[in-house]
Amino acid sequence: MHRRSFLVLAGGAALGLATGRSLAQGGAEMAPLMTHDVVVTRTFDASPEEVWRAWTEDAFVMRWWGPDRFSSPAAHMDVRVGGTSLVAMRSPDGKDMWMSWAYTRVEPHSRIEYVQNLADASGALIDPGSVGLPPEFPRDVATVVTLTPAGGQTTVTITERTTTSELMMKMSQMGLEQCLDKMGLIFAR
Repeated sequence: MHRRSFLVLAGGAALGLATGRSLAQGGAEMAPLMTHDVVVTRTFDASPEEVWRAWTEDAFVMRWWGPDRFSSPAAHMDVRVGGTSLVAMRSPDGKDMWMSWAYTRVEPHSRIEYVQNLADASGALIDPGSVGLPPEFPRDVATVVTLTPAGGQTTVTITERTTTSELMMKMSQMGLEQCLDKMGLIFAR
């Protein structure tokens, strides 16, 4: 099963932000945990160099980060091994959620590997429970982004490796799909 949700953690967090309710409300029990990869793939009418810019430049990331109806008011990209990017998404009701992406492998125009976590606006990692998210909300999500040339186009594949609940996985899948759909609008000709 290839599901989870948070745009890169955006889906799960987005649901809690958009509804103003914690996913944990209404029950004290944690959902059964499962380990599966969430994989989302899109092919864009753009070169690997153009798609690389969408992943590595502040102004471009701000155009696609976050699920539908969310915006990204800030992106501070430091895409290099040992670097950390800090990206915000804003819910329709104006609540900001920050994500930290700590890079472990960077191969220009072809591969990015990072670990993503919730953070505060200064980049300090935070516990998901401190912002009302359920115990199964994923932490330390290993993420791999590959860019593969495909006959004048580029195929992007995002793989998130995590242990979480089926609901979180479904939400992550949805969030990632919506983010890549928004990224695709950058390359619409």
